[in-house]
Amino acid sequence: MSLREQLNALTAAEALPDRYPAMAERWFLPLADWLRAQQAARGAPLLVGVNGAQGTGKTTACTALCLMLEASGLRSLTLSLDDFYLTRSARQQLADTVHPLLLTRGVPGTHEVALLAETLDAVVAGRDIRVPVFDKAIDDRLPESDWPGVGPADLVFLEGWCVGAGPEPELALHTPINDLEASEDADGSWRRYVNAQLAGSYAALYARLHKLVMLRAPSMERVLEWRQLQEDKLARRRSGAGVMNAEQVRRFIEHYERVTRQCLDELPARADYLLDVAEDHSICGARVS
Repeated sequence: MSLREQLNALTAAEALPDRYPAMAERWFLPLADWLRAQQAARGAPLLVGVNGAQGTGKTTACTALCLMLEASGLRSLTLSLDDFYLTRSARQQLADTVHPLLLTRGVPGTHEVALLAETLDAVVAGRDIRVPVFDKAIDDRLPESDWPGVGPADLVFLEGWCVGAGPEPELALHTPINDLEASEDADGSWRRYVNAQLAGSYAALYARLHKLVMLRAPSMERVLEWRQLQEDKLARRRSGAGVMNAEQVRRFIEHYERVTRQCLDELPARADYLLDVAEDHSICGARVS
């Protein structure tokens, strides 16, 4: 199957716009060429962080890039930060002992960073390893017997909404930025805990990455709209079962808002490869540092 045929199949499987294969070839083929050059220069497995707010298409972009890289003979795989969420029981313990908002998955502090670091190290070392799977429908990690195995790879993508995010200065944490922070984190202890995680274990994790790619959303407002679109699509698949309404989506996104805004403000200057995402979800520009 040719690359275009594989992109067409991906477009159909993900119910993407008909323009997606041509857009992927225009914007992702140059990125794939750049990544091949980076891997060749390193002469060893390359770890690539892929940052993008919810709805930017980072997961699908990684799939398309893997198809392009594998077409030229490079073994590649994608790890999702989402699959390394703490179990619900572990988050419940954090909620009981640190802050109730930590029960909600997503923010730094709700991932098993040590397990992810071990996984990255094993892949780079060329060892076979089993990778966790988090089932969002049950809000919990699947049992280890259901984890898929992965083998050695020349290039590994780590994709996630806060991949590469750094901490904010203390002064920025003083004032709530949305209703959730004002009403449920009035003393700022939750956001300070999240910020401390970014400054500690997450900074050490991201230091393992060799390159950082960012898909930059046009604004925080578009992120909220895109997340609602994702929920609408989920509703059609599940016939409404376990689907959030508009108010629930807004509250959910407010958990992510502070770090997302921080990424939009400061991460473009640190990204090695920046892709701009337009309001219609298409890529509209690129920059290589």
